[in-house]
Amino acid sequence: MPNRDDPSSEQTVLGVHRGIFMLGLVSFLTDLSSEMIFSVFSVFLTAILGASAALLGIIEGMADFAASSLDYVAGFVSDRTGKRKTLTILGYAFSTLAKTIIALQSTLFSAAAFRVIERFGKSFRGAPRDAWISSMAAQKDAGFSFGVHKAMDKSGAILGPIAAYFILDRLGETASAFKVLFLVALVPAVMAVLLLFFISEKPAIPAERENIFRAYRTFGPDFKHYLLTSGLFSLAYFSFGFLLLKAYSLGFAIQSVTLLYALYNVSFVIAAPLLGKLGDRVGRRKILGLGYVLYTLMCVGFIFASAKWQVVAMFLVFGVFYAIDESQSKAYITDMEQTRRGTAIGAYSFFTGLVYLPASIIAGALWKVNPSYAFGFAGIISAAALGLFASRGRKNA
Repeated sequence: MPNRDDPSSEQTVLGVHRGIFMLGLVSFLTDLSSEMIFSVFSVFLTAILGASAALLGIIEGMADFAASSLDYVAGFVSDRTGKRKTLTILGYAFSTLAKTIIALQSTLFSAAAFRVIERFGKSFRGAPRDAWISSMAAQKDAGFSFGVHKAMDKSGAILGPIAAYFILDRLGETASAFKVLFLVALVPAVMAVLLLFFISEKPAIPAERENIFRAYRTFGPDFKHYLLTSGLFSLAYFSFGFLLLKAYSLGFAIQSVTLLYALYNVSFVIAAPLLGKLGDRVGRRKILGLGYVLYTLMCVGFIFASAKWQVVAMFLVFGVFYAIDESQSKAYITDMEQTRRGTAIGAYSFFTGLVYLPASIIAGALWKVNPSYAFGFAGIISAAALGLFASRGRKNA
């Protein structure tokens, strides 16, 4: 009979806890929906609606901030109440409802509203869901568990752009075709929310009552240093939309851009569980350090990229980097803060999200002058973040 207090004793699917696998399916369906839209959003906004690259940078920066603005609050509440599932459902439902905005009306205002509001839903669900995952994963396999979940998540991001490609290929690259695409994207989003009700939860023990604004003081020095490093690195972050625009400027058609986006996600899906397993064995700090190196190399690569194959190579590198950033950072945080996982993950996402807005605005402004300046700035900042990260070691990490 399985020991309910030991996550590793529960039924497993693909080598992970059954509940983690189910959450992976939810993320798969959600990303299938979201990435059908996101894969064409930057081109839709600029080529169809006539927005400038600077406006794209502002919208994407606001969206990135929205995507982490509620993480700290949601993570704190999930630790305070011990109810991860309820908050997760609310977050996914909010994102699903937001997708009706762009399907009903295609204007600059509605597109911007959709992009920002949908990301608020992501923010609200992120920390509770990741804390829920960590509660079901054995610590020795945390990296692999997060890697498998993120791989399933990004599997949807592979099929989403492909679905978008075939819809646009069949209907043409017109405003009406995009509207059909947005309506079709609602279907898997609704399915994802319904599936959440069938995942069982063992409520976490509620945390001690404390002021949300004072919770930061309870974090350890290792986590605070990582938070500082991540904040600096976030200044080097620019929206994925700029990478798609780079590809578009080098001769990739809109339809090909969607396939390029899918290729990046293939790289992510393959790398996430493998690097997660490697991190469980050799230590997560080494894997996180590798992520900083890859991002720096990618920025340099995009400065000098002039041929299509070079752009393809950079998208593959970016996929590996993002697999590290999305999965192993969360596993690393739960290693350091095991009693306040939701709050710690939320604080990390909120703090980095605060930096995303000025980072995207800077990228948009530099892009307007010369796209290479945007990549050069990001490369310098990411290299500095690597140095700061390496300046503090941590045992058994």
